[in-house]
Amino acid sequence: MARKYFGTDGVRGRVGEDPMTVEFALRLAGAAARVLAPAGGTVLVGKDTRLSGYMFEAALEAGFVAAGVNVMLVGPLPTPGIAYLVQKLKCDFGAVISASHNGYEDNGIKFFDRLGGKLADELEEQIESHLDQPALTRESRALGKALRVDKQRDIYQQFCASTMPAGMDLSGFKVVIDCANGAGYKVAPRVLADLGAEIVPIGCSPNGRNINDGCGSTAPQLLQLTVAGVRAQAGIALDGDGDRLVMVDHLGRTVDGDQLMYIVARARHEAGELQGPVVGTLMSNLGLELALADLGIPFRRAAVGDRYVLQMLREEGGTLGGETSGHLLCLDKTTTGDGLVAGLQVLAIMKQTGKSLAELAAGMSKYPQKLVNVRVTQRYDVNASDPVQQAVRAAEQTLGSRGRVVLRPSGTEPVIRVMVEGEDDTQVDALARKLAEVVRVNAPGAG
Repeated sequence: MARKYFGTDGVRGRVGEDPMTVEFALRLAGAAARVLAPAGGTVLVGKDTRLSGYMFEAALEAGFVAAGVNVMLVGPLPTPGIAYLVQKLKCDFGAVISASHNGYEDNGIKFFDRLGGKLADELEEQIESHLDQPALTRESRALGKALRVDKQRDIYQQFCASTMPAGMDLSGFKVVIDCANGAGYKVAPRVLADLGAEIVPIGCSPNGRNINDGCGSTAPQLLQLTVAGVRAQAGIALDGDGDRLVMVDHLGRTVDGDQLMYIVARARHEAGELQGPVVGTLMSNLGLELALADLGIPFRRAAVGDRYVLQMLREEGGTLGGETSGHLLCLDKTTTGDGLVAGLQVLAIMKQTGKSLAELAAGMSKYPQKLVNVRVTQRYDVNASDPVQQAVRAAEQTLGSRGRVVLRPSGTEPVIRVMVEGEDDTQVDALARKLAEVVRVNAPGAG
């Protein structure tokens, strides 16, 4: 069964448009209850700071209670915090209201299982199979109850701090923390301050409309200026729901997910603590793969999406993986991507080694990448197009062994993503544009 509503990270869309309406949220709550807690149980519901979060929180609360499920409402909390508290509070599942790094006009709903993991595709398909039914309402004696548990966020804060090496704190560090005016605006500064860091907060004043607006991991320019301006050791930028991380070194330069993965992998490897291969995605920089190979660390590529990285890590017995965007999975510490926890691991390595973030990142050279999005009138299989495949082979021959070509359809829009990577920036740019034109003219309906 093809999923109609669930994408790589739950259901997402423009507020007020299908599926992000109150009516849909009510039906989704009933459908999720039927699949994840058919005999009743408890769900933990959290959200980020979008204005529409109040509306969807109320809709999910009503839908779950009507379906006989008890509801714990924890309010604004990073997505990984919900994943952790689902286990800690022994809930049957969790629900998060967030559109991650998108603007406030969008929102989304995603679920975690009782172990704090993202739902398997099969479970999401089962939930979708019930969405055509009206919202479930049980008789009065079978209804659930709702309870606010805002103070439980302290448990998550303590957990984050506990992922640091025993006895280590961050005294002597000045850290700029940018929470994207999102879900981490309370917990992230408090965790860093409790660990002894001098903090400079930005992006920590949400008003319902400014989430991810010129701040956070997708817009780190203000963080770059601030870190250099206040002479901080590092900057941490989360996205709106706190599961992505981008860092900034003392010179004001960004350090992306691939570079952070390299830093953590190298430190774990040297300490004898790294298990299995490191797992990236098809879009991970070739420089990461080559730098890890120089250290004797195996590297695997999963499909784009942290859920697929997690799946491969479990299959391969690995503990570290992630995406260039900053979704980092440290499975030796937690069950899902957690921007704050990942940032703490990097700060701990800086403290242990006495090296700056710039020095730690210098061991990996990023290869030039060019990504071109080719808009098409309808999706088509580029692997079945002879002209496209001939152009791909020609580009790969030109690049040689130290370059890559990746063509993949977008999962959310009618776009073919063309990515070329190699050692020479000019060559990479020219090949990407040439290949994108071949994809465009061979698309069905192209004129």
